[in-house]
Amino acid sequence: MTGRRRTSTRSTFLPRSFRFTRSVRAAALSAGALTACASLAVGCGVVPGTTGGSGDDPIVVMTWAPEETSATNEPGMPAFARAYARWANAAGGLNGRKLKVLTCNEHNDTVAAAKCARQAVKEHAVAVVGSYSQHSDAFFPHLEGAGIPYIGGYGVTNAEFTSPLSYPVNGGQPALLAGLGKALATSCGPVSLVRPDTIAGDTLPTMLDAGLTAGGHDEAADQRAPEDAAEYATQAETALAHATDDGTGPRNGTAGQGKGTGKGCVVTALGDRTSTFMDSFRRTRADHPEVRTATVLGSVDQTVIDAAGAGSGPFEGAYVTGWYPEASDPAWAQMKKVISEAAFSDTRIDPTDTGVQTTWIAYTVFRQAVESLAGGDVTARTVRGALDDGLQISTGGLTPTLRWQFSDRLASIGFPRLVNADVTLQTVRKGRLVAARKGFVDTTKTLQKAAVG
Repeated sequence: MTGRRRTSTRSTFLPRSFRFTRSVRAAALSAGALTACASLAVGCGVVPGTTGGSGDDPIVVMTWAPEETSATNEPGMPAFARAYARWANAAGGLNGRKLKVLTCNEHNDTVAAAKCARQAVKEHAVAVVGSYSQHSDAFFPHLEGAGIPYIGGYGVTNAEFTSPLSYPVNGGQPALLAGLGKALATSCGPVSLVRPDTIAGDTLPTMLDAGLTAGGHDEAADQRAPEDAAEYATQAETALAHATDDGTGPRNGTAGQGKGTGKGCVVTALGDRTSTFMDSFRRTRADHPEVRTATVLGSVDQTVIDAAGAGSGPFEGAYVTGWYPEASDPAWAQMKKVISEAAFSDTRIDPTDTGVQTTWIAYTVFRQAVESLAGGDVTARTVRGALDDGLQISTGGLTPTLRWQFSDRLASIGFPRLVNADVTLQTVRKGRLVAARKGFVDTTKTLQKAAVG
């Protein structure tokens, strides 16, 4: 949920009906170029869908994520991918072939993201698996030009739910915010959303409001914040003023504060900077009536809750939405076994980290796609073919059964590749993050009503 704001005036919201993104159009152009290449047979670069191969060569994939930046970092994702390769190869590989995992630091930067994608093409990767990047306009054209599938991205960009070469395993930020809004609608008074002042952040208010209005609540006050600030006193003050207003004060310059019932609520969705915001929030809240807090996994985990004061801190009683079951659920046992056997005490790999969990699920998808080929060629084209032909992926209860079609239920609001809109609802009780209700909440109907046009 990060990314530096660009000066372009292009809308960051998706249309009500699907249209091709710039990167998808690039893929279509590359397909046309193929025809010319077939006759000329010279000067054509990489032929889409031919990366990879068969025989005894390793199966090459790539995982990328930002590391050592001033904004959101996900070092556990590439670290876990390397551990997964060690574990898989120790057990005989995938269909008897070694798995070679390339990793790349995407630096939260468009140039670096494009460089990672070009490396994936150069190294003949058959897929990019379990990765994080908010710079989809930089990397998707390269992947689509080479026909390389993007399996299990973090869900931080719109393109991950529109590109025909994307196979998302969760509902991204849209599902998290919609589910959170629905949960808060019946228990909150005025709601303030504190989110990054970025392109990715621009989409968040619409999704939270979709959940709030579905529950009969007014929209939230939208409070933008720098993604890499050292403190957030001004944003905390503004958010608290909105959340504790009686409904008659101004909201972003207009009348109407967004009343509901109960205490006001402050929703934070600042990624790694959520803990920084909460430091400012704790100092500022003493001057205001009591409010509840709420957030999404990826912006908070148990370590953030502990650092904020655990049971005596501002997260006590907070609602938190996630894509997957709580970290103590038995369904994570196999992932934890991989970490235990192959991570070699790598402290970057935290089994409670949503990024690590997403990477595990993405590699589960990739493994089943390879196994479905029954020893045949493993290429970008055959992996895509397996997933496009209706292969049903079981993740052992971590998600519903995954199956991708070109246009799924949420195509009407511009998310044709979003096949898993389920979220889990958790809460902070006595300083611990625990399940607030069993099972998943399907946000499909809520998202279908989102005003994204």
